[in-house]
Amino acid sequence: MSPTLQAKVVRAGTKNTSFLAGSEDLLDYLQLEVDPKQVERVTKRIGAARCAERDAAVAEYVGLPLAERKDKPAGVVAPALAVVGVDGGRLQIRAEPTLAAAAKPSVGGVAGDEEALPPDEQHRGTHWREDKIGLLMTMKSVAQADDPCPQVPTAFVDPTRIAKLARELKTKKSANVESSGHEVAGESAAPEDAEQVLRAEGKAAAWEPPEMQAKHLTATRRAWAEFGPMVAQHAWTLGFYLAERRAFLGDGAETVWTVWRNHFSSFVPILDIIHAISYLFASALAGRPFASGWPCYVRWVTWVWQGEVEKVIVELAQRQVELGSPEASDGETHPRVVVSTALGYLQKHKDKMRYAEYRRKGLPITSSYVESAVKQFNQRVKGTEKFWTEAGAEALLQLRADYLGASTIVADFWQTRQDNATGQTNYTQAA
Repeated sequence: MSPTLQAKVVRAGTKNTSFLAGSEDLLDYLQLEVDPKQVERVTKRIGAARCAERDAAVAEYVGLPLAERKDKPAGVVAPALAVVGVDGGRLQIRAEPTLAAAAKPSVGGVAGDEEALPPDEQHRGTHWREDKIGLLMTMKSVAQADDPCPQVPTAFVDPTRIAKLARELKTKKSANVESSGHEVAGESAAPEDAEQVLRAEGKAAAWEPPEMQAKHLTATRRAWAEFGPMVAQHAWTLGFYLAERRAFLGDGAETVWTVWRNHFSSFVPILDIIHAISYLFASALAGRPFASGWPCYVRWVTWVWQGEVEKVIVELAQRQVELGSPEASDGETHPRVVVSTALGYLQKHKDKMRYAEYRRKGLPITSSYVESAVKQFNQRVKGTEKFWTEAGAEALLQLRADYLGASTIVADFWQTRQDNATGQTNYTQAA
């Protein structure tokens, strides 16, 4: 295939939900008869080429002196507001056992060849694995002297809405634990309308949350330790490290904040407020009737919205004393466990919950952007009937990131291939 035809096939194989759908679109729209298996082969081959380019760029970036890694490439203009968010999705990986792995027994449901993997890459599920998604956004907002929205939005003190939110988060978390043996970062995600809710509330309070201008994505099936440099290299190419205002968004997963500590410590860390609210609601009603638990929740969510999380921690600690410490026989829904979990969560992340300050600085306070990006990847790679090899998954994730982002990477890649595919051989005239 010529580079032009390859580009059409790869786009169809990447943007559609399956290679079969891509083959059908090529026939419907371009009258090109390309077998689904050929669409798959071409797409994976080009994806592998893009992965090789990415890895080479990351290796070159990592080899730079620290001062240069926190700078920007020549000619790149740093944005006014740079925001980075990372999270994880899920997909199914087809087992490819080696002879050595097949000889090792399974221990506690964990395949023997996974014993040497780092903790964040160990799984109890048969096929479900985690992919990592990085979202890099340039945003537009205005910093202000005072908090533009000091009152907690009415949507967050609506019993019906908050109860539904808590159920959604709990249901998603339970499903993940059941299928994979552990909670996947980002899968217990905030609802898609979180940003819409904040924007609607902002209009009522003369407050405009940050507006996304352009988004760039990176994705991989590799370990978090390899994923971090990929995101950092992408941020460097965009001039993010020299942006006037910088923010890093995430949920409570330790892997997320390890990426922040290792690569984005100069960015303001922000815990997704929706996740925080779900912990407040669960702990306020733990062991209490709704009539007495709801006023407690309203008080706590008001404090958190205004950046006064320490007040909540004090009352949660008092509540823990009343209930007592968790006992070995307590289940995860026992009031002692629920309160203890929420208390530990708030204590661990209180430095990332200064929401009034973030609103003054014009920074986002929800990770719904990256949650939405994860779902866009899931539309292509996740499904009970979809099984990938590691190489195939890596190729598709890279291409999906290329096509979903706003950069010129895809156009530049195909232009280079076109320039190199002249179909002519240059000869030097003999003397």
